[in-house]
Amino acid sequence: MTDLVRAAAQSPEPRTDHSSSRLWRPKRVLITPAALEWEHGRAILERAAALGSEIVELKSNRLTGLSGETGRQTYVNAKTTLAVVVAPPSKRRLQPIPPSADWRVDLAEGCPAHCQYCYLAGSLAGPPVTRVYANLPEILHSLTDYVGRGAVTSRSIDRAHEGTTFEASCYTDPLGIEHLTGSLAMTIAHFGSWQSPVQLRFTTKYDAVQPLLTLSHQRHTRIRFSVNAQPVARFEGGTAPVAARLRALRQVALAGYPVGLTIAPIMPVEGWREAYSALLQEAARQVADIPDLDLTVELITHRFTPGSKSVLNDWYPGSDLDMDEANRARKTTKFNTVKYVYTPDIMKGMRAFFEEAISSYLPAAKVLYWT
Repeated sequence: MTDLVRAAAQSPEPRTDHSSSRLWRPKRVLITPAALEWEHGRAILERAAALGSEIVELKSNRLTGLSGETGRQTYVNAKTTLAVVVAPPSKRRLQPIPPSADWRVDLAEGCPAHCQYCYLAGSLAGPPVTRVYANLPEILHSLTDYVGRGAVTSRSIDRAHEGTTFEASCYTDPLGIEHLTGSLAMTIAHFGSWQSPVQLRFTTKYDAVQPLLTLSHQRHTRIRFSVNAQPVARFEGGTAPVAARLRALRQVALAGYPVGLTIAPIMPVEGWREAYSALLQEAARQVADIPDLDLTVELITHRFTPGSKSVLNDWYPGSDLDMDEANRARKTTKFNTVKYVYTPDIMKGMRAFFEEAISSYLPAAKVLYWT
């Protein structure tokens, strides 16, 4: 074991705090034989058992028993299940993730939240079970090979000061499952002890940050909170209230972490200018007196694909989320797939609003991108 991985393994145990959102307790936990061979996998199992989850030790390394008679039933089965597995070599070969970071590093896949616009719909194969990786020390050890090789921050004049960046929340919300996994604390400790120009990044819709506040992060981790205007936040079931997320942002900023706001997905709902102004004003209030504040903003508009729309309609059949193609512009991606975004006039108006509003309410913030 390397010194870096050893330091990560010795990071504090996660603990339950008094966050405003109820911590997720999976109904059952599946663990594969390969995951049981890892100390980290066994520790996850112990935490889940202590919360009263049913523990199922699988006979093989294949997940079974998640499919229901309908898409909705499969969704329910998967969303109440945690699977402890081993990330295979293919998952440990990192992929670039522009415009957020140089590399995507997965600590888990799947999320316990119930967002009706879920970006994971159609992106991950099979039922939306939350898979967590038992071989975390192996994952962390492999990151060294990627330092200085990225194309987003490593080679950017504007963002070179961030070093090589690793995004840990592309396919999960790591804070939403931290009380079960401890993986986020281990990873933050790993980056804190890493004597290289590197940065860990993750975004969350949860507020249970207490276990992270005393870690020796050395400002090598940027914690971003995904927030939205109240008329849109109603689509985010099972998450912490937006106000609680902003209070959590204040807590981690006071603990010395670089922080960020991920405003996503931006939607031009009725009264959107007033609603987003209120969001930015509250964010400004929470960070007004933070010393040495390092705050970024990422702006992401709502979009969907034919595949994600089909999946989401199965998962949330009564949703009134607007996914009418007639109201959107059709775009073909570089991978020759189709997505639906807002029309150019709407996009232009929203972007102009946010540029002006952020400059007014959060003048010290750096906007990383609009998409």
